[in-house]
Amino acid sequence: MISAVVMPGPGAPLEPRAYERPDLEPGAVLLRTLGSEVCGTDVHLWEGRLAGVPYPIIPGHISVGKVAELGPGAPARDIWGEPLEIGQTVTFHDVHGTCGQCWYCTVAHATTRCPERKVYGVTMPADEGLFGGWAEYVHLKPGVHVVALPPDLDWRAFLAGGCGLPTALHAATLGEIAFGDTVIVQGTGPVGLCAMALAQLRGAGQVIAIGGSRVRLQAAGRLGADLVLDIDAMTPDERLETVRDVTGGRGADVTIEATGVPAAVPEGMRLTRDAGRYVVAGQYTDTGDATFNPHRDLNRRHLDVRGCWGSDAGHLWRGVQVLARYQRLFPWASLVSGEYDLRDAQRALEDVAAQRVVKALIVPRAGRP
Repeated sequence: MISAVVMPGPGAPLEPRAYERPDLEPGAVLLRTLGSEVCGTDVHLWEGRLAGVPYPIIPGHISVGKVAELGPGAPARDIWGEPLEIGQTVTFHDVHGTCGQCWYCTVAHATTRCPERKVYGVTMPADEGLFGGWAEYVHLKPGVHVVALPPDLDWRAFLAGGCGLPTALHAATLGEIAFGDTVIVQGTGPVGLCAMALAQLRGAGQVIAIGGSRVRLQAAGRLGADLVLDIDAMTPDERLETVRDVTGGRGADVTIEATGVPAAVPEGMRLTRDAGRYVVAGQYTDTGDATFNPHRDLNRRHLDVRGCWGSDAGHLWRGVQVLARYQRLFPWASLVSGEYDLRDAQRALEDVAAQRVVKALIVPRAGRP
């Protein structure tokens, strides 16, 4: 039997569940889980903040594993088009089932808006199989985008970025960060920390981190933030004054919001210079309303505001390449604050919710190297 952890519903304690080894379809893959991240989305799922979730689910939408079994017929292939091999270490894009035929897929090229999309660890019911990473094995359906990890890339370093890395890569790309730009990142969770590193790789002249939690603020410093502002030690007006002081009175060229806190959005607009770019990436779930003045905060200031919801397989692939190339430049693996067995998944979820850790990993005993 295969052990997994199930989230029965919002606010309910996590539960263990045993599964039979699945019968694989042609083109399917069975992964032996090495590790799966615990991220803010999992906390939101537990709090019931995401609509349309078919509880119970097996959480864990970004995972790494070793190919344990391949379905019959022609072997599944990775995103390079190469056949997968038993024992290979891979990750996969959590979004599965985009149709490739609707208006969003074909005309808008916005697969995150495809109405047919399903997401491992989020919208695939636990009653239907091993479709989440908080389990000893994960069943990858035919057509799932698989990315083989380069041999010299530590899988823990990859999971340290987790879903935050492709989301941050999407946001940094939308922000069009240029050489010498001052970049503010609101939020010092995994998305924000990854955005700080990526801003530097895109040539930012100055990176300012705004966030909370001592362990996360320290991580921002380790990842190269030039200035770290503690939201608990400063008022919004004091943060604005500080930013103006270090930017010649203008504000940031590019600001990336990665907090998930609605009030951060109008503040981020005001921290950004006139004719600057503001990318909102952290509002993945509905946590409430925020207000701004359309004239003073947006139109008169000629502000360019861009929404960034999730990522696609291309962002995941690019994120893996960035990690492999620059893993010695940035201490990605140091972001992992704790590893938890399946039996400790509840504690891991609570530690992330309380921001006692930067990144928590579920590492099943069956998945230990």
